Amino acid sequence: MRILVTGATGYIGGRLVPRLLEEGHELRVLARDPRRLRGREWAERVEVVQADLMDPASLEGCARGMDAAYYLVHAMGAGGDFAQRDREAAGNFCEAARGLPLLVYLGGILPETEGDDETLSRHLSSRAEVGRILRDSLPTTELRAGPIIGSGSASFEMVRYLTERLPAMVAPRWILNRVRPIAIRDILTYLVAAMERGDALGVVEVGTEPLTFREMMQVYAEVRGLRRLIVPVPVLTPYLAGLWVGLVTPIPNSIALPLVMGVVQPVVGDVRRARELFPTINPISYHEAVELALERIQTGDVPTRWSGALRDGSTFEYEDREGIVREIRSRHVEASPEAVFRAFTSLGGQRGWLVWNWGWALRGLVDQMVGGPGVRRGRRHPTELQMGEAVDFWRVEGVEPGRLLRLRAEMKVPGRAWLQWESLPEEGGTRLVQKALFAPAGLLGLLYWYAMFLPHAFIFSRLIDEVARLALRESQA
Repeated sequence: MRILVTGATGYIGGRLVPRLLEEGHELRVLARDPRRLRGREWAERVEVVQADLMDPASLEGCARGMDAAYYLVHAMGAGGDFAQRDREAAGNFCEAARGLPLLVYLGGILPETEGDDETLSRHLSSRAEVGRILRDSLPTTELRAGPIIGSGSASFEMVRYLTERLPAMVAPRWILNRVRPIAIRDILTYLVAAMERGDALGVVEVGTEPLTFREMMQVYAEVRGLRRLIVPVPVLTPYLAGLWVGLVTPIPNSIALPLVMGVVQPVVGDVRRARELFPTINPISYHEAVELALERIQTGDVPTRWSGALRDGSTFEYEDREGIVREIRSRHVEASPEAVFRAFTSLGGQRGWLVWNWGWALRGLVDQMVGGPGVRRGRRHPTELQMGEAVDFWRVEGVEPGRLLRLRAEMKVPGRAWLQWESLPEEGGTRLVQKALFAPAGLLGLLYWYAMFLPHAFIFSRLIDEVARLALRESQA
C-alpha cells in the first residue's frame, strides 16, 4: 500500500515507520522540519514532504495518490491551548486529505465518568474531539489506548522514575483507580493490522488487563527487585501531583500534568470489540511489558523516546547509571545551531559564566587553596576553542564546530566531572542540550555530588537559560 504517515518524528510514529517498511508498504512522511529525520536508518527509504499541519497551504496535495494514512500527532507537550491547536490541525488535515480511502488515528480511552471538573481529563477529551473531527470527514479507524508501556514512553518513564527514586511515597487516593495499559509492541501491531484490514472500523478500544496505578508501580518494583511503600491519601490534588511528577521525573509539567489528570478517573474501556475484529492479537501482560522495556533500556536499544517529539518545551533528566551521574537539560532556541554553538563556546575567561560569576570565582579560589588551577588561567581566545586547551579550571576534551563542546573539570573534586553542550537543528531553531556529568570516586564522591545537588539545580538551570538568551541576542544582532 501507499501510506502517508504524520508524526513520524514522535514516539509512536518513529517505531511504526520501520514496521510498515518491513511489511513492504511505500511510505510518504510529513515533517515540519525534515532535518529531524536525519540519522534514522529508514530516512532514505521514505518520501519526505515538508509540511506543517498548522499551515493549510503546505498540506496541499500531501495525500494525493495515497491508499491510506496515519494521524499520529498532538500538541499536548507544547503547553498553552493545545486543544485548540489540535482542533485546527485536524481540520486542516481533513481538508487536505479529502478523498483518502482510509485513515487510522491513535487516541486515548475515555474515563468511565466525566466527573465534575472537565480539566481533569482535558487532554483525553481533546484526543476524543480530534477523533470525532477525523471520523466526520474521512473513513477512519480510531484506536483508543491507555498508558503505553515501552522503553522511552512517557507513561513508563513516569512509573519508572517515581518507583526507582522514592522508596516510600504518599500518593493521592485516585492511584487506586484502574487503567488499561498496553505494551508498545502491541499498539504497533494493532496500528498495522487496522491499516491492512482496509476498512474503516470507527472506535476500537485496545489494551491488556486493567491495573490500578498503584499496582503498576508495585509490579515495576517487583520486576526490579525493589521494596516500595505506597500510601494513598485523599488530600493531594491532581494539579499538585502533576507538579510533583514534573519535579521528581524528567517529564516536564506540560506532559506530566495531562498524564496525571488522565488517571484521576478509571480509564479501562471495553476491549471486546478489539478481540472480535483482531482475534489473532493477544496483548502481553503489563508485567511482561515492563520486563521488555527494561531489557531494551539495559541494552541501549531505545529507537524513540517521549521527548523526541517535543518542539519548544524545556526538559530535564537525571540519570545515575554505569558509574556516571548525569543532569541533562534542554531548551528550544529560536536561533541557528551556529549561533547557539558560538554562545556556549564563548563562556569563561573575561566573559565569565553568565550566572553567579561570584560563585564560580569563589569555587576557583577554594580550588587554588587546595592546589588546583582555579579560574586564573582564563582562555586563549574570546570565541575560539581548540582541543586540549584550558578554559578557567576546565580542559577542552571535545569540540565539533557548530555542534558540540565538552569540557573536563581540572578542579579538585572527588571524582571526574564534565560539562557538555550540543546544538541540534530543530524546527524553527535549535535544540540546546546541556549535560553535567560526574563519575564519583567512592562514597566521598557520592556525598560530594548530592551535597551539590541543589546548588547545581539553580546554577545549571540558569546557565542553560542564559546561554539560550545569549545565542538569541547575538543572532538578532
